[in-house]
Parts: sequence; C-alpha cells; structure tokens
Amino acid sequence: MSAVRPWEVALPDLPDRPAPLQPLHQRARTWLQWVGPGRVAATSIAVLAVLAAAYWLVRPPAATTESTLPYTTGAGSSAPDSSTVSSSDEVAPSAPPSTALTELVVHVAGAVAHPGVYRVAPASRVIDAVDRAGGLAGDAQPDALNLAAPLIDGERVYVPRVGESVPVATPAVGEVSDAPAGPVNLNRAEADELDQLPGVGPATAAAIIAHREQHGPFASVDDLADVRGIGPAKLEALRGLVTV
Repeated sequence: MSAVRPWEVALPDLPDRPAPLQPLHQRARTWLQWVGPGRVAATSIAVLAVLAAAYWLVRPPAATTESTLPYTTGAGSSAPDSSTVSSSDEVAPSAPPSTALTELVVHVAGAVAHPGVYRVAPASRVIDAVDRAGGLAGDAQPDALNLAAPLIDGERVYVPRVGESVPVATPAVGEVSDAPAGPVNLNRAEADELDQLPGVGPATAAAIIAHREQHGPFASVDDLADVRGIGPAKLEALRGLVTV
C-alpha cells in the first residue's frame, strides 16, 4: 500500500460566500410578494377588530338618565354620597346682611340759620349737624347743649335761644333715652345724674357736688350761679330741669 502524499489529500468543500444583505425596501417587497396582499389585509382587519373589542370592554359606561336627575329627600329616595359631591356643587353660606348705617338723618331746630332735616355721616357730632343747618343764629345759646355729643339716627338737635328754657328732648323711635325722667334734685343727685343734664359735663357735675359739700345744700336753683363753670345762660337752660 503506497503512502498518501499530503498534496493528494482531498480538502472539504467550503461553504459558499453569503449573499450580500438586500436593502430594507427590497426585503419588504420580497416579503409582501411571498405573503401576498390578501393575507396582509386580513391580518390588518383582525388586529383592528381586536383593538375595537378591547376598547369596548374597558371604556367607561355612558351616563344614564337617572344619574342626571336631582336627588330628593322624600320617601324611598336616598341622598347622594358625600364623597361623590364635588366642591363646585356645594352651596356657599350666604353672608349676613350688613346693618351698618351709611348715613344719619337728624332734625336740627331752634337758633340755627336754616332749621330742617339733614343727612350726616354716621360718626358725626352735634356741631356737624349745626354746621349743616347753616351754623348758629345770632341769638343762639350754644352752652345749653353739648356740641361734641355723638349723633344718632332720627335725633332732634334743638339749639335754644338766649333766655329760652331747653325743651326736654324726645327720644327717637326705638331709642332708649338716657335723660332723667323728671327734674334732677341738686341736693341728692350723683355725678352721673348731673352729667346727663344738657351743657353739664363731668367737670361741671363735680363742681356742683363740691359746692354742695363745702357750702351745704342748695337753697334754690339760683344758687347754681355760684358754681364754677355755670354762667347766666347755662343757669337759664337748667332752670326747668333741676330742683332743690
């Protein structure tokens, strides 16, 4: 048996070189030709049908007619759950109506230039009402009333003339009058009673009590002329309102 020479050994067949990769559009065209347009159309229709069925199953239910009707509290009905009521459906509580006055109506009479009914601001004083009426007349007795007193709605401001007794003020409708019901006894009245008299403030009331304690009881109303701060005009204004 003769030896096999190396160059006589048969070599195995090598695989063929792979074909070059085709472009994408050519491969797609080839696949479409292999599958066929009919199969592509059927597959697309099947996919759309599956998507439509899935949407039909997961979509929210349509609102019924009963859900749009207002809830009632009668028999056989139930109130809606508070968790389902939105904040926009809640009725906000209405604010209470304001009772603050925007103006006061007062009657100014007596010794003023133009007596009549006037409208003034809520925080006005007696002097403001007198100014609205044209100011004091020439024969006015301004010491007979408290020009710094605050006004109230419906009040009557009367400015007496010199030598005229101050009339007892009539309280407005619904107003509780702080003025004494009758003449004030000069020998028994306390400071708060004297302070309610027209033209008598805390200082004058204290002076009346001090005079009474130093000189004894008043013998007559005319003895008020000896009290510091009380002149002839104020004495005449108080004559019909005090007694001894």
